[in-house]
Amino acid sequence: MIPNTNDGSGRPPRLRCYLSELALVNMPVPGRGSGSESTLEAIHAAGYEGVQADVGGEQALLEPCRSIGLTVAGSGRVNLPHEADAFAMRMADAGLPCATLHLGWGLEDDAVARHLIEAVLTSSQKHHLPLYVETHRATVFQDMWRTVQFVKWYPELRFNGDFSHWYTGQEMVYGGFENKLAFIAPVLERVRFLHGRIGNPGCIQVDIGDSSSKERPSVEHFRELWTASMRGFLQTAGPGDYLTFVPELLAANIYYARVFPGAHGQLVEEGDRWRQSLLLCQIARECFAAASTSTPGR
Repeated sequence: MIPNTNDGSGRPPRLRCYLSELALVNMPVPGRGSGSESTLEAIHAAGYEGVQADVGGEQALLEPCRSIGLTVAGSGRVNLPHEADAFAMRMADAGLPCATLHLGWGLEDDAVARHLIEAVLTSSQKHHLPLYVETHRATVFQDMWRTVQFVKWYPELRFNGDFSHWYTGQEMVYGGFENKLAFIAPVLERVRFLHGRIGNPGCIQVDIGDSSSKERPSVEHFRELWTASMRGFLQTAGPGDYLTFVPELLAANIYYARVFPGAHGQLVEEGDRWRQSLLLCQIARECFAAASTSTPGR
């Protein structure tokens, strides 16, 4: 069984919001200076409890983050079974509480995919490190149907729910969103980490306006996805356990943020990803509160 992240506090299960290091590219961070310290201080001042770093970048962040009270979570990719142990060892040796994984390329047959999954589960137990596989394009878990089948084989799997990949890539509203939501219930019950991004049926990452944007169907759909995931976490969580929510609004240079013509014909990103990230955390907290009131025993 992949363990939950636990802060050792004995506090009731809770939500913790981190910010993705990858999202900081070209992000308008208030008060950002020439050094990383000012960026981390702005992240801390905004109420985030940590930063998620891609493998290779975690070492440079550890000391500056810890010095101001931020935690660092990990992120990486495993393409071959033996890579899972090396990755888990690196994250555990650095003292990270957990890490998320892109597992495989999505072209693996079931036998190869199962070897990868088993390697992740074994490495997680061996190094006492929660490894959360992502529901991400170009991975073993890019497909809703196949992911549900893998859960049947490996109920001990735990996920990082990056649901914009399914929402857009598999057009969850086509054929009835509620039908898809019910089908992926076994996955939602096993989510222990969430990447905050909201898409629509045609675009994987969109600006959702302000907090009054409840009339947007996609926003309400993501609220349902996140609340169901949090309810699944709360059903088994113990004292000190926490679910991590990480806004991962990525820049236009890797084709996530949409761009439109601005002044003098220059292309500019849609919206302010810093402010949007804070809004996503607000929505996540509202979802966690809703999940808490609707979960028996909470």
